[in-house]
Amino acid sequence: MAINFGTDGWRAVISEEFTFDNVRKVAQAIAEKTLADVSGGNGKPANGAAHRPSLVVGFDTRFLSDRYAMAVAEVLAANGIHVWLAHSDSPTPMTSYAIVDKQADGGVMITASHNPPRYNGIKLKAAFGGSASPADCKEVERRIVAAGDARPQRMEYEAAVAQGMIARFDPFPAYDAHLRRLVDFDAIAAANLSVAVDPMYGAGRLYLARLLREAGCKVQEIRNEMNPGFNGIHPEPIARHLEPLIEIMRTGEFQLGLATDGDADRIGAVDPSGRFVDPHGIMALLVEHLVQRRGLRGSVVKTVSTTQMLNRLAERYGLAIYETPVGFNHITDHMLREPVLIGGEESGGISILGHIPEGDGLLMGLLLAELVATRRMSLVALLEELMAAPDVGSFCYARIDRPVKPFKKSHLVAGLMANVPAQLGGAPIARVSDGDGVKYILTDNSWLLIRPSGTEPVLRIYAEARSDEQVKALLVEGGTLAEAQIAVLASAG
Repeated sequence: MAINFGTDGWRAVISEEFTFDNVRKVAQAIAEKTLADVSGGNGKPANGAAHRPSLVVGFDTRFLSDRYAMAVAEVLAANGIHVWLAHSDSPTPMTSYAIVDKQADGGVMITASHNPPRYNGIKLKAAFGGSASPADCKEVERRIVAAGDARPQRMEYEAAVAQGMIARFDPFPAYDAHLRRLVDFDAIAAANLSVAVDPMYGAGRLYLARLLREAGCKVQEIRNEMNPGFNGIHPEPIARHLEPLIEIMRTGEFQLGLATDGDADRIGAVDPSGRFVDPHGIMALLVEHLVQRRGLRGSVVKTVSTTQMLNRLAERYGLAIYETPVGFNHITDHMLREPVLIGGEESGGISILGHIPEGDGLLMGLLLAELVATRRMSLVALLEELMAAPDVGSFCYARIDRPVKPFKKSHLVAGLMANVPAQLGGAPIARVSDGDGVKYILTDNSWLLIRPSGTEPVLRIYAEARSDEQVKALLVEGGTLAEAQIAVLASAG
């Protein structure tokens, strides 16, 4: 069985491919790569001095995640790598920040993020606290293949703890202190906000609510008990999975509703009216907030499936803007090269200037609380105000996901690029790009994107337009285009 890292790690179905044996194989490859990197590839410390390599290991609330994390730690310890192992389930961004705080050589997060409960996975993190590069992930894959049937090294957990090779730790205090440098807790406290929080049974449970309470908010948290099966839900913070949060917001008791995904690196929000505010709107509002209230500058980085509102705001404020393929690692590349004011994905992974290059649902939730507290307006009112500006305008968005049988992404892209229609949704096509899937950009700034998911057997079809009716029309046409090409691929075998 091939173990392949997608847009953000390796994910597979528990007990089928995601087994303890395979997890240990991945851990052994990570250990070998870490040792090679630290030694400069020649078995000697790269800086000429002794360096004891260390990695941080964290885990989410999924079935057996804590045990998989211990298995990884045992393999790393057996290879001479010191392991900082989180003492309980914790969010991915908290684990990632611990890498920087501990000055570790990288990290491993056991999580399948927003994927359905039957999945688990491994995210590989670099020393800077963000996702490892595709090249690093490919090197891990290469080492897994090269190892063949060789058994990974393993040191029993108790012995590793006794020898100081594994140390349990609490990643929250350092992360908490860091967030206080990025968020105005006093401004939030002055507004006396009431906030509803839905961690969707994921690793954000208890933590976001705790941070908001520390900021002076009245908080009600739902779906926060330990439930490794997520009570059967798909832990992705999009409208169709957030009905309990939407219902509680409709009571009128709360000024802000916040939701995080399975490992809390994504954010979703709900207005007091019960209206879902997607990451497109969140990012647009935060650009405005960071520039206008904070006086911050920097580039704006967005993935190919993210709103054109960011382009309009970047133009308004004279900010550079970049569009990348889906996957936060592409945003990370920019954050490592230059000051990035905000970088984010349509899926809700967002980071800002001064933070590690990692999507962070907790930080974004706090910033939204700061925004609502300082403006004394609801998110929907703020978004309507923003869209009323002539230089921004109204934007509507939707996405549909269709389960598919595996096929080569390049073949689908080639077929779509060879059969580009003259218009979509009643508007002419201005240009087409194939940087990640196929994106059709229309003359009125609307767009349609067709791309296979990099983490699950799903075809995603996205659309943004000036009205809900045009969005629906684009999605229908996108589905027709995709089905036609998939049928061609199927007939070709």
